[in-house]
Amino acid sequence: MPQQILILDFGSQYTQLIARRIRELNVYCEIHPFTHAPALTEDIRGVVLSGSPCSVRDPESPNPDLSAYLGRVPVLGVCYGAQLLAHQSGGDVLPATIREYGRAHLTHINQHHPLLRGLTPGSQVWMSHGDTIKTLPEGFLTIAGTPDVQVAAYEIEGQPTFGIQFHPEVTHSTEGKLLMHNFVVDICGCDQDWTPEHFVDSMVASLQHTIGPDDQVILGLSGGVDSSVAALLLHRAIGPRLHGIFVDNGLLRKDEYEGVLEAYKVLGLNVRGVDASQEFYTALAGLTDPEQKRKAIGRTFIEVFDREAHKVDGARWLAQGTIYPDVIESVSVKGPAVTIKSHHNVGGLPEKMNLKVVEPLRALFKDEVREVGDALGLPHNILHRHPFPGPGLAIRILGDITPERVHILQKADAIFIDGLREYDLYDQVWQAGVMLLPIHSVGVMGDERTYEQVVALRAVTSVDGMTADWAHLPYEFLAHISNKIINQVRGINRVVYDISSKPPATIEWE
Repeated sequence: MPQQILILDFGSQYTQLIARRIRELNVYCEIHPFTHAPALTEDIRGVVLSGSPCSVRDPESPNPDLSAYLGRVPVLGVCYGAQLLAHQSGGDVLPATIREYGRAHLTHINQHHPLLRGLTPGSQVWMSHGDTIKTLPEGFLTIAGTPDVQVAAYEIEGQPTFGIQFHPEVTHSTEGKLLMHNFVVDICGCDQDWTPEHFVDSMVASLQHTIGPDDQVILGLSGGVDSSVAALLLHRAIGPRLHGIFVDNGLLRKDEYEGVLEAYKVLGLNVRGVDASQEFYTALAGLTDPEQKRKAIGRTFIEVFDREAHKVDGARWLAQGTIYPDVIESVSVKGPAVTIKSHHNVGGLPEKMNLKVVEPLRALFKDEVREVGDALGLPHNILHRHPFPGPGLAIRILGDITPERVHILQKADAIFIDGLREYDLYDQVWQAGVMLLPIHSVGVMGDERTYEQVVALRAVTSVDGMTADWAHLPYEFLAHISNKIINQVRGINRVVYDISSKPPATIEWE
């Protein structure tokens, strides 16, 4: 196991950001709910206690026994974590007289302290708490403050334990990365060797050790980043014993089936394409409810994948492109593991086929997956491809799914996506696509009246897809795309642009 920082999660909205900041320092870290705190091992070099929406004064708030860590490895309490350490040792944590939320400035800094070394007087930090530490316990020393917060940071005498009542992980804390470096690298002594190249070497060795010498592995490929990077890692480890299955459900983008298969062939992957589009169209016939569409697609995929997988002799493993946010979101800080993203995995196939599951990317965030893919030589067009929904164009066609409506949408979508690339806008957008609406509108083409279909263009900017803003694309570009779609796609006579953000809207329409 690599050196790591353990993050105990008390339910803060910022917990994943703490992990991201530590990973950016090329140091491995893991998030665990406080209810499932792991035992201290040699690879754990330090512990971070996250924030929380709770108050330490509430009898039902998180209050774990931290004695396994305190004094044995460096510990950093962030916001609630800092208040918890003070509260457990007899300090006074009380409601703040003035709600401490938003930007603040450190006016009193012990710049010689190892945690705060290099921070400048007046350094901006981000506060987000309703309680505050009024009185520190005996043996606790203040090392930073603000005009409104006397104890913005403290240390415990005689042990490497620290607390801060601000959030260094958010960008509003302008020197937060320096503070995290001081803790993770200087105080915890981590080597900063968690790099894409290091991950590739260690994961390939792990896969070779885990997968038997004659075992065959099956992987459902989608053409997306996660499954493609997982495939390259497995291919490097076991070569042609990896069997990729790429199912054409008839709901892919224009020419995507052939293009993805060709890309995988160039990469030397052992991939079999399966054209099952007619089976999916049959399963979707007459369905208009989005959830019914998703379930029909899921059932049909399992049937097709199961049938094709049984053609592989000696299959022992099912590989999946699960990434770290999927793992985090499947565990609740309030109790045992709960499944949040069942759609990410291939239904009940592991149990149905009696296969063991291998997930080579389950330790990585999305940006790290791309970095690993780059190190493995994954082509740019796959590496930086926009996210595409598992059900494909079925949830971008509102109403009935027919081959004719899919064909219309594929042509319009291709014009939009190709246009984004032509205008150098593709990489500025997180996700884009065209929605085919279940309405007709009156139009005029030449001297003739038309009554044809309407499409909506959708493009958003985002960091992780959890929230998103509509992309402010140039009017000239939108005019060009609208004109091109109406002129070249028979059956469409009106184009609109979706300017809804998430929330309240979602990125997809269904």
